[in-house]
Amino acid sequence: MDMAWQMMQLLLLALVTASGSAQPRSARARTDLLNVCMNAKHHKAQPSPEDELYGQCSPWKKNACCTANTSQELHKDTSRLYNFNWDHCGKMEPACKRHFIQDACLYECSPNLGPWIWQVNQSWRKERILNVPLCKEDCERWWEDCRTSYTCKSNWHKGWNWTSGINECPARALCRTFESYFPTPAALCEGLWSHSFKVSNYSGGSGRCIQMWFDSAQGNANEEVAKFYAATMNAGAPSHGIIGS
Repeated sequence: MDMAWQMMQLLLLALVTASGSAQPRSARARTDLLNVCMNAKHHKAQPSPEDELYGQCSPWKKNACCTANTSQELHKDTSRLYNFNWDHCGKMEPACKRHFIQDACLYECSPNLGPWIWQVNQSWRKERILNVPLCKEDCERWWEDCRTSYTCKSNWHKGWNWTSGINECPARALCRTFESYFPTPAALCEGLWSHSFKVSNYSGGSGRCIQMWFDSAQGNANEEVAKFYAATMNAGAPSHGIIGS
């Protein structure tokens, strides 16, 4: 019995160690899942109107977690926000790049990601999103438009060479087509940013998945989605638990 108990303790210790530092918001904050901004590098403390949001970020101008300056920077090939270069393996195709800009606008501007915000212990942000249910057609179009562009990594969240001040391919990493590194749409959308997204089986307009693209003239479709998942969580659905960041 003593040996079994010791083995159980060691197993629990290994699981906790492997789990990393990402945790759900505190119990107090679990009721604060709607109309919120992440505690991250460039987010505002609270969402509010931003009439001058630029380009692809403009759908969020009625209520945004980003500023006009942030929205402008997101459209640059190498933005001062993170010094991240989309063209690290040659010029990215414009049709592909527009998906990355839209992804960045959603991340920086959306006030409707509260149900998927997790606390992290990182130098540049205190919170991140995890397993946001991305509408399946948004992911499929992203992958289809990027499959012939080039990259050298399957996880863009970490592992870059930053010695020059901007992201460069690590030593011995080969530039290949997106399709080589991301053989399926899910491999791209889920693996790219360490599972910020989880590809949903639902389509846009269902009220069950987050849309990267929506017609702001018809309102922000993601408000309904956030309300649905927040209600599910507040009704006593199982906790997120502790996982890696």
